[in-house]
Amino acid sequence: MSGCLEDCALPECCSTERRNAIASVAGGVLFFAGWWVVIDAACFYPAFMINAISNAAVKGDSFRTGCMGTTGARVWLFFGFLFGFGALIAGFWILIQAYVVEKPGEDQYPGVAIFLQNALIFFGGVVFKFGRKEDSSF
Repeated sequence: MSGCLEDCALPECCSTERRNAIASVAGGVLFFAGWWVVIDAACFYPAFMINAISNAAVKGDSFRTGCMGTTGARVWLFFGFLFGFGALIAGFWILIQAYVVEKPGEDQYPGVAIFLQNALIFFGGVVFKFGRKEDSSF
């Protein structure tokens, strides 16, 4: 899954050297939009967990020592995605249960805002994680 955005063709005006900057800005804009809708921490921690581990550590290219090595990095990433999807499901559940089923004629923006906040933060973290190409030399 880490290569899902690597083969995306960029416009001719954008070189591959600017790919990291473009992915960082796109992920940051999605992350900002999620926080702008409503401030909540339900999806912040999964976004941190997803981006705390490098792709090389998940693939086993660079991180082989430590408590659990590559397996620990993969387990950490798995739980990050698990918590992120859990936040999306909870946000959708709140939207449907509290604002569509129980209050069908009233304002539904709070439920939509909670769901959008979780979705935008989660997808912003995913774009930031998998949209960049990692380079070990700075």
